[in-house]
Amino acid sequence: MTFLRVNYLRGPNLWTYRPVVEAWVDIGELEDFPSNTLPGFYERLTAWLPGLIEHRCGVGERGGFLLRLREGTWPAHIMEHVAIELQNLAGLQAGFGKARSTPTRGVYKLAVRARNEQVGRAAVEASRQLVMAAINDTGYDVAAAVATLRGLVDDHHLGPSTACIVDGATERRIPHIRLTEGNLVQLGHGRAQRRIWTAETDQTSAIAEGISSDKDLTKRILASVGVPVPEGEIVETAEAAWEAAEDIGLPVVVKPTDGNHGRGVSMDLKTREDVLAAFEFAARHGSEVMVERCIPGNEHRLLVVGGRVVAAARGETAWVTGDGKADVRALVEAQINADPRRGTTEDHPLNYLRIDEDTAILNDLARQGLTPDSIPADGRRVLIQRNGNVAIDCTDAVHPDVAALVGLAARAVGLDIAGIDVVAEDIGKPLEAQGGAVVEVNAGPGLLMHLKPANGPGRPVGRAIVDHLFPDGESGRIPLVGVTGSRGTTRVARLAAALLGMAGRHVGLANRDGLFLERRRIDAGDGTRWEAGQRLLINRSIDCAVFEHSAERILDEGLVYDRCAVGVVTDSEGLAMLAPWHIAEPEHLYNVLRTQVDVVQDDGAAVLHAADPQLVEMAGLCDGAVILYALDGTLPALAEHRAGGGRALFARDGQIVLARGEVEQWIAPLPAGLDAVDAAGTLAAVAVAVHFGAVVEMIAAGLEAYND
Repeated sequence: MTFLRVNYLRGPNLWTYRPVVEAWVDIGELEDFPSNTLPGFYERLTAWLPGLIEHRCGVGERGGFLLRLREGTWPAHIMEHVAIELQNLAGLQAGFGKARSTPTRGVYKLAVRARNEQVGRAAVEASRQLVMAAINDTGYDVAAAVATLRGLVDDHHLGPSTACIVDGATERRIPHIRLTEGNLVQLGHGRAQRRIWTAETDQTSAIAEGISSDKDLTKRILASVGVPVPEGEIVETAEAAWEAAEDIGLPVVVKPTDGNHGRGVSMDLKTREDVLAAFEFAARHGSEVMVERCIPGNEHRLLVVGGRVVAAARGETAWVTGDGKADVRALVEAQINADPRRGTTEDHPLNYLRIDEDTAILNDLARQGLTPDSIPADGRRVLIQRNGNVAIDCTDAVHPDVAALVGLAARAVGLDIAGIDVVAEDIGKPLEAQGGAVVEVNAGPGLLMHLKPANGPGRPVGRAIVDHLFPDGESGRIPLVGVTGSRGTTRVARLAAALLGMAGRHVGLANRDGLFLERRRIDAGDGTRWEAGQRLLINRSIDCAVFEHSAERILDEGLVYDRCAVGVVTDSEGLAMLAPWHIAEPEHLYNVLRTQVDVVQDDGAAVLHAADPQLVEMAGLCDGAVILYALDGTLPALAEHRAGGGRALFARDGQIVLARGEVEQWIAPLPAGLDAVDAAGTLAAVAVAVHFGAVVEMIAAGLEAYND
């Protein structure tokens, strides 16, 4: 089998609303050998990928794809399902796929949902290799293939914290744009957008981040507003650390003032020797060292979003019990690292403990008179790690007074999203009653512990962040207009943008003439390209945008946006131009053009040329309203549409007329000197303005002032 083309469609396309990898594959002589004619193929494939039993395929039930395999299907279809399964095994869910033959014998198109381009492309390539290995009985290392894909996920896909926020936005139907190869993501479009960077937002103050990174300053601010914090002071030498410990009272904690993730922290220190060693350890991890009172209890991380606690997790110390035979290193492997919840991927809520590499663990062992090579006596409990195991959900147990205090702590520092570290014996009781305290306030907190805790339910923290950024009623969307067809679409897009601008909107335009911000052209290149359209959507100055799309662009790249307020289709011509894409029949072109109608929002409208029967048929696909237009107001399609209460635009006696049912309204004179294509296109542009509520006088003035 040979790939003729592999392409990534980044927006709504011929296949689906979502991004897909589309591959054209020539299966050659395998056209004569469906799966049921290949000895042992079914057994090898299902042994390698047992999860294929969950694929329903067109049968619509569990095991549906396997039924198709037994009955006989072709390699392109099999590759589709294998690519889906490989992505699922790699941790990126991909439930959609299709495979279709082309007019050329043996050549197929297949499309597979791909949340990430690099992972999707690699999965499609791996699917070809795996299917060929199953056909030829040459063996295939599925585990290695999945490991490679997992590596690509780690290298190229959004991190788990960012991904959960994006998923929360998707639940709310808020669009997103990845702005870098990292975790900087835009939610929404244009003037309505917000930005996130992992668990930081464009509302996260740089000053607040600076405060939170200075533990001493944070403590002073919290104490000033009545939040309980441990007594402590900054010291410059090891001896000063011991003096401070004596003043505060043992036991104490020694830590860097600007460290994070628990680095350089030593806890429960009770001797001069331990404090001196802890000072040197902390000094290596920060610019200054702090000594503070050791608060009894467990470590807790409370996630505060918009002043409200949305999740909480509790930590626990890690211990091993000696047997008089194994050394500490072996006990850690057997009693701690063997826990299936520990690992190196985001699927594991707890990390492996590497005692030879963790200075804090080595220090704790030394305080117990042990090293990794020591063999503890039978029954002796050995402390391995005091903190770093915060992964037990306790959200429902948080006392209201504690929730109020940590919300106050986040506001006092100035963070809209904060991870508040609390040490307490019981998070279900007020802190003061048990001597608990807030020990740290963290900007950009990790979310994984709340998404996939070691114990307890995961919490929808991504959705909570999205709801904070976009309160009820806010969608992050601005009105978008898409114009598709083969004739006159450039002028339609420009005129529609001009009329919307006349109505007071700040309009961006992307068409064949370039990119425009209001009336200023900022790029003379082809504005119909996907990258050009993205430049408009990330621009904070616009509150409306108009895009021109050709059928070729839809086939090559997909639409720039996921949904639009108005979708205009001017005609269903140009079939001959699409032969390179194996688009050979009118119904194939219809399926391409309908993409523009499929993405119209529920409260939007499709604007369709009533003189084209295929476009009239397309009206039934629209989730929103439909406005038909044609120069000839006597067309049966217009009459039928009006009779059903639909809006229609047509020309009569040189005037543009808007009709709904029997009611007609004269809009403006139809500009003179236009050919039939541009005259009809003028009606389409006016229909866009009408949908957005433009008044008649404004439309008339806009048409008169418009200079093509």
